[in-house]
Amino acid sequence: MPVAVDSETSAVTALLSSLPPGSQGVDSLDRMRAWLDQHPDEFVAVLGPHLDLDDCLKVCGDLRTSRPTVSVVLVRDKLDTTVLANAMKAGARDVVDVEDTVSLSSAVERARELWTALRGPSGAQQLGRVITVFSPKGGVGKTTMAVNLALALTERGARRVCLVDLDLAFGDVAITMQLFPTHSIEHAIGSEETLDAAQLDTLLTRHADSMMVLAAPAHPDVRERVSPALVGKVLRTLREGFDFVVVDTAPSFDEQVLTALDETDECVIVATLDVPTLKNVKVALETLDMLDIARGHRHLLLNRADDAVGITPDKVEGILGMPVAASVSSSVDVAAATNSGNPIVVATPGHQTSQAVRALASEIAGVPLAGLGEPAAPAPTDAAGDEAARSRTRFRLRR
Repeated sequence: MPVAVDSETSAVTALLSSLPPGSQGVDSLDRMRAWLDQHPDEFVAVLGPHLDLDDCLKVCGDLRTSRPTVSVVLVRDKLDTTVLANAMKAGARDVVDVEDTVSLSSAVERARELWTALRGPSGAQQLGRVITVFSPKGGVGKTTMAVNLALALTERGARRVCLVDLDLAFGDVAITMQLFPTHSIEHAIGSEETLDAAQLDTLLTRHADSMMVLAAPAHPDVRERVSPALVGKVLRTLREGFDFVVVDTAPSFDEQVLTALDETDECVIVATLDVPTLKNVKVALETLDMLDIARGHRHLLLNRADDAVGITPDKVEGILGMPVAASVSSSVDVAAATNSGNPIVVATPGHQTSQAVRALASEIAGVPLAGLGEPAAPAPTDAAGDEAARSRTRFRLRR
């Protein structure tokens, strides 16, 4: 899918409106390079009007030799013969005026046609992975962890990530991120058979850090009208366009949550160090075993894990019969970041909580992830890395 780059969020949003559904938006050329490292099948980069022209021309020259199948489309707020001549000399495929959305769409389509001619039609489509964040008990910080985990996985645009709020009665993802969505999963009700990527794209809300969010309904009474079939259709459609789909769930085994768990590749179980929560988590794990859900792909995250409460991680592992994948201590910094709408992995990448969440994200992704203020980790290039990537990814043949 195309990647649009501009230093201003409003400009990225405007560019994305002229690009195909599922296109990615990032805020810098460095993030674009990270995206290209992770997506060898990319066919076009759209460079926005607020980027320095010399920097854009350097990108054109670099990609012309290193990634000749990637076209570059320059979007400028002023076109003259000098700009056009320099852009063509550097290797830009097209240069369009910022107001000419039709020409931009046409340029991207030509880039896709060229990519197809050079590479040939793809016989398989890479599918993203669904990561469900679950706890059988409310109040354990599940949503905070889901938000931070999803943001860590994006690496500020290196990967395409969608966060789905499946707490359909009292979902807090949007308010946690200070987003004010105009659409939610409610607007997909009734489209269990017809929902496609283009329709679903119109229901997503973009976060500034290159993450998309599918919000929960605004009113609790809508919950009963969101059918399990719709939940399954949404997740299957999202995995076709995203590298990772992170699902924040309600603290119960309702039909919608069970459907999400059926679609899950990795399950993060959030617990705190108190007896009632651990009892509920123990029962939940037994239920997951009985339903054969995510067996061998579960990750225990201990939140507010302080030794002073009298229960140690070792005791938790003994009680639950599974290792602790990540442990996060209590911190007012996390609450302050959440209340400000700037989650801790973005606000303070070096914070202990950020490091713990990023380590968990790295374990799930299967590759080291950089902090949000650091360069992204390069994609594996050796044979072992390629084989590991293939083993972690599903493929679906196109018919």
